[in-house]
Amino acid sequence: MSVMIENLNWEEINPQLDALLEEYHGDKSALIEVLHKAQEIVGYLPEPVQEKIADGLNVSLSDVCSVISFYSHFSTKPKGKYHIALCLGTACYVKGAPDIVDRLEKELKLKSGDTTDDGLFSLEMVRCLGACGLGPVMTINGEVYGLLSPDKAVTTLKEITKA
Repeated sequence: MSVMIENLNWEEINPQLDALLEEYHGDKSALIEVLHKAQEIVGYLPEPVQEKIADGLNVSLSDVCSVISFYSHFSTKPKGKYHIALCLGTACYVKGAPDIVDRLEKELKLKSGDTTDDGLFSLEMVRCLGACGLGPVMTINGEVYGLLSPDKAVTTLKEITKA
């Protein structure tokens, strides 16, 4: 019988994590690299995965948690099929990004950092997407959408989900 971690098949991911940790066994300096690779395998970093990494690298769980919470790239929650990253850097902020945040949170019925109950959308705020001239800007699964307004952001989501 397989153990499920929030809809993940532990028996499927465990061998991949074991191979990763065998490669870096006890190498404390590899923590960030291992977290990146583990997140690629699992999709996010739930607590059982964090514990396994801590054990495999011989670091404390608090060290693992500290790194995860410091870097915005790491997620402890599953991301949606459509992962939205909305820029709140200075240029985007001044051009209206807070209004887009409000509209997306209302439209999707979620807060930044969360995923919709159906697993379709996740929303996160980022400091800069490097497209200041297109601000306000967001990415959806890495694809850049710029010169946004609240209405244009919602329309973009609807168009993408129809495809």
